[in-house]
Amino acid sequence: MATTHADLVAKKPRRGLVAVLMNLRESWVGMIGLAIVLFWVVVALLAPIISPYDPLAIQTPFAKPGSPAPDGGVFWLGADHLGRDVLSRVAWGSRTVLIYAPLATFCAYLVGILMGLMAGYRRGWIDILLSRVGDIILSFPVLLLYIIAIQEFGRSNLNIVIAIVFGSAPGIMRIVRGLTLDIREREYVAAAQVRGESNWYIMLTEILPNARGPLIVDACLRLGYVIITIGILGFLGLGLPPPDPEWGGMISETRAMAMIFPHMTLAPAIALSSLVLGFNLMADGLRETSLKD
Repeated sequence: MATTHADLVAKKPRRGLVAVLMNLRESWVGMIGLAIVLFWVVVALLAPIISPYDPLAIQTPFAKPGSPAPDGGVFWLGADHLGRDVLSRVAWGSRTVLIYAPLATFCAYLVGILMGLMAGYRRGWIDILLSRVGDIILSFPVLLLYIIAIQEFGRSNLNIVIAIVFGSAPGIMRIVRGLTLDIREREYVAAAQVRGESNWYIMLTEILPNARGPLIVDACLRLGYVIITIGILGFLGLGLPPPDPEWGGMISETRAMAMIFPHMTLAPAIALSSLVLGFNLMADGLRETSLKD
């Protein structure tokens, strides 16, 4: 029996973003990761409320956790070498990382998705050109690219985002290209072509929505990589400009005194590691649930 247009449309799978994320309920690993991420999101949102002191205020240098503050309060996580409250700096530092890491990841995905869709669907010289450009960028160590870009254009929030987009977009393009090469052969894409839909309509409406699952999993993992990258750049002195608190910079500033005053280094290190762990566990949970479908 011949396949009708209605049959072709009916065969098209539709899994919305909300539906994919709701599947996390089926994975305890994913739920733990989500809980960790939500914890830091709440900390970032409530940083002005839960921070006992101004993160830049200089008070009692080298105060240990639980030590009394000059105003009668308590340094719950101690103070750093300049007398700044560690708890306040960790809380405000979460804002920094949860603003710029998702922003850089989103921009990288925007560029990588457009490049991957064009390369995988249009094929021909566009595919060859974009693939070769991506191969050239990926042939360099990513961290080295970040360092060169930031040293060349200077330390700023915008330059860090641009450097991460430049280094991450080619990898995203490869993933999207592979998914597009598979999905473009599906019957519902053929139905859209028969209807005379434009290439952009097919790429954005027929192909991209049906590639959401793998892309969401990769986005969670990539967010973790970007958070680590921002931390490494801060540790190397190439991160966000001081004096605003930034976890990698906090670790770098106090690493020489870590053996004597470990609280100054451990607090931002644990914060950075736990947030990365949260996104990785979310990715594992999403991968587990996707395999059950």
